[in-house]
Amino acid sequence: MELFFQQLINGLSLGALYALIAVGYTVVYGIVQLINFAHGEIFMIGAFGAFATWTIMGRPTGSPVATSLLFILPVMLIGGASVAVAVAMERFAYRPLRNAPRLAPLISAIGVSVFLQELVRLFFGRIPGMPDAKSDLAFPSISGISGASVQMGGVLIRASAIFTIGALVLCTVFLWIFVDRTKTGRAMVATSQDADTARLMGINVNRVIVSAFAVGAVLAAVAGVAQGLTVGNIGFRMGFLAGLKAFTAAVLGGIGNIYGAVVGGLVLGVAEALASNYLGTT
Repeated sequence: MELFFQQLINGLSLGALYALIAVGYTVVYGIVQLINFAHGEIFMIGAFGAFATWTIMGRPTGSPVATSLLFILPVMLIGGASVAVAVAMERFAYRPLRNAPRLAPLISAIGVSVFLQELVRLFFGRIPGMPDAKSDLAFPSISGISGASVQMGGVLIRASAIFTIGALVLCTVFLWIFVDRTKTGRAMVATSQDADTARLMGINVNRVIVSAFAVGAVLAAVAGVAQGLTVGNIGFRMGFLAGLKAFTAAVLGGIGNIYGAVVGGLVLGVAEALASNYLGTT
């Protein structure tokens, strides 16, 4: 029984990671009917952006737990690099193809995915102070999260798992407030239902679509930080498989349904953890 609960905790942590990425897929699809297959690379950019933030700002001294958690970690979670790349992606890769046949933006998304992987692989090391990214990089160890754990009976709960699940809960609450209680959120709902009518009602549809990409990018950046803290390293290829699984979670939850994507991610994560333990990884 203890093994079951251990795998359940592992699965919830993994599922929370998938859910954070899946929401980005489903928010964008709900508004522009686009499967953004480059969203996994937004997750990867978020991890590398967090790595760069930590490196540039420097590991704090004196009180590492308080300073890193209260100052540097929030800056890492904002995901400025992810948001900038997502907004640029929408403007230059997807907006010109908005009225094109559906196959065109899909091919564009795959091209953007490969482009972003190679961009990080070839040029991340050319940023002053950044190491070469052609192989995996050790993610910064944050006191109080990396390597810390809590023992409850025979179940070991890692602090990184608590961080990931807690981040999902907070982000889901934020999304609920944003979508249901803000003008921009209501505009997103209206645009997803009927973009032409929303435009006639005075809604700036382009701005709403950019907002959707930005929201998805922030959540992907949070997932990138969570992945780095959990695994301990990041790589330019990390977005492909994670993005594929997150897309599966979004479809499982009903693509276009934000809360369904959260549930789909958790279900997929738990199923993966339990199946790998009881059925084998093969």
